[in-house]
Amino acid sequence: IYEDRSKPVKIAEVQDGEEVLIEGIATARVSEIRTRNRKMTIYKLIVRDETGSCTITWFNQSYLRNMFKPGEIYKFFGKVKRIGNKVEMNSPVYDEGVNTKNTGKIIPIYPLTYNLSQNNIRKIIENGLELVKNKLKETLPDYLIKEYKLMDINSATNSIHFPKDFTEFNIARKRLVFEELLSMQLALLSLKSQYKKEIDGIAFEKEVHMSDVINKLPFKLTKAQLRVLEEIDADLEKVKPMNRLLQGDVGSGKTAVSIIASYKVVKSGYQVAIMAPTAILATQHLESFKQMLEQFDIKCELLISSITKKKKEEILERLKNGDIDILIGTHAILEDNVEFKNLGLVVTDEQHRFGVKQRTKIIEKGQNPDVLVMTATPIPRTLALILYGDLDISIIDELPPNRKKVDTFAVKKNMEERVNNFVKKQINEGRQAYIVCPLVEENEEMDLKSVEELTKKYKEETFSEYKVEYLHGKMKAKEKDDIMEKFKNGDIDILISTTVIEVGVNVPNASIMVVENAERFGLAQLHQLRGRVGRGEYQSYCILKYEGNGKVVQERMKIMTSTNDGFIISEKDLELRGSGEFFGTKQHGLPEFNCFTIAFFGSVRIRIRSSLSRSSRDTVTGTRPTSSGISPNFTRSCGRICCRSRSISSSCRCAICASNPMDFLSILFSMILSIPSNAPPQINKILVVSIWIISCCGCLRPPCGGTFAIVPSRIFRSAC
Repeated sequence: IYEDRSKPVKIAEVQDGEEVLIEGIATARVSEIRTRNRKMTIYKLIVRDETGSCTITWFNQSYLRNMFKPGEIYKFFGKVKRIGNKVEMNSPVYDEGVNTKNTGKIIPIYPLTYNLSQNNIRKIIENGLELVKNKLKETLPDYLIKEYKLMDINSATNSIHFPKDFTEFNIARKRLVFEELLSMQLALLSLKSQYKKEIDGIAFEKEVHMSDVINKLPFKLTKAQLRVLEEIDADLEKVKPMNRLLQGDVGSGKTAVSIIASYKVVKSGYQVAIMAPTAILATQHLESFKQMLEQFDIKCELLISSITKKKKEEILERLKNGDIDILIGTHAILEDNVEFKNLGLVVTDEQHRFGVKQRTKIIEKGQNPDVLVMTATPIPRTLALILYGDLDISIIDELPPNRKKVDTFAVKKNMEERVNNFVKKQINEGRQAYIVCPLVEENEEMDLKSVEELTKKYKEETFSEYKVEYLHGKMKAKEKDDIMEKFKNGDIDILISTTVIEVGVNVPNASIMVVENAERFGLAQLHQLRGRVGRGEYQSYCILKYEGNGKVVQERMKIMTSTNDGFIISEKDLELRGSGEFFGTKQHGLPEFNCFTIAFFGSVRIRIRSSLSRSSRDTVTGTRPTSSGISPNFTRSCGRICCRSRSISSSCRCAICASNPMDFLSILFSMILSIPSNAPPQINKILVVSIWIISCCGCLRPPCGGTFAIVPSRIFRSAC
């Protein structure tokens, strides 16, 4: 972020609570006031301009005693406290006369770490920029810089840290945003190039009907589930391998869809691999698959790290011989000695828990098998387009009719007794409760509730009359499984846990979720935890116990209590917390950007709209010649998201929606990738690395906008 300290405000015009720059004359020397216990010394200075006076106050800063001379002009920047005509400013930064070290310009505000001040970091950045001044090698070819009127790399690097004004800042940021998006798209293009090749997959039998399973289900599928199954069925019967992302909110019935799809694959003579992130979820899937498919003589087996060596060898032998139809497991499935006889379908549950390389490794265990990746953590619809540009996306946007909305409340520490009484009331009515903590054991450096600490207190004091147990990720697999089994069977009233129960655990009788230190969790994670309750016929509740009065904390609690829509929550979570790394083996996240943010997109919205009309005509004709020789060859495909149906199809052939500027931005950046063979040869040598690495000056995260990243882009049919 930045603070504009360039424009002074008259003292008479300042408002209470605002941060402003004032300029005035010191009327006298600094006065010194000692408190009675002599533990604090207060220093006061009165400054005046032509409209009024202001009292400047510092605490325990004796060096200021002789710093200011009566009659001299000084500038002060800080937060104003105003009562009537009395104006005060506590502990401001200041400059003398025409100096501009701390005032008189736009000042970058960097994230701080232990024992570092803003002045320390700014000085380090200034020194780093001086060392590489005009020495950074340009990473973009000249024709792209001219085509899109971009600032050069050296100027942009300097201006993003220390802009002369916000106009210069926006020009610099435009350059860096362009570079980040181009880097991202080129990397994604490389990762996904294998899917662009015309490869033959498996066309499963049309005579095998999913309705065989659907008609024998003990429950009725929702319209959304049936729609998604139609899409999957059509994909399975094609020669081209299916690559489909299935999004659905917590409890929407994604597992049932994967079971029905697996039936068609097995009955066509192939095997299925189901990969889950935890042993608990994998075990739960095994129970669900067996319950629905054993009647069709389909053999399911579980492969997790905790099984015995003898049992594992037996499973691997049967799998290789084709005696196992569906193998369900965790990362253990990725091991090299796991061989399938005839793998036809790979289903990855909670796909955000696995890196790209991990998902690719299991796919390579077959000959171009169909792929279905599922997530209950909804990805913002615009971001899904770049992460899964070559996947068709299906969304289950409807919950089963028997699922009731979970009532959510955010409370502070003073409500703890009422919360405990409410938990007791629920248990007395025959229900069960989850209590989630951020830590396993007590940590002196962090004032947070821990599982072990809370279990001891609840067992001995608060809930001594009930059966209380705890669960966390450091426990052995057998211990965790035993406790979850007891909880599912009703032998435990209150389960105190870390987020190990975040994914997939299904206990219909659990009706209350209490989250300790809720401010420590992301919105998407809180939504996942909330999804552990409300899975039965009983009204369920989620209580978020939080501390702190910060604006972000309050906003996050407000979001959680106001909506149960996972898509809205995921967008807010991305906006507030940022994103993680997508490439390689790192998990739990999305691409990290330094400059591209939702807020930045808002600033260019008007310019995008003004270009829509011409862009739409270019899209329909399929070409847009440029001076650089780039011809996008859009093939009339905008990859648009239909906001009403929430469906995305890679085969979309719709016109640009004039009301959605996201589409224009998608086309803008796809143009960069649609480069014909006669384009300048430099394009093949582009290696765009993050500007903060290239600068070689040890730059910390830039102040220009933090880590939020929604990139509304689509990889079009293109050649690079």
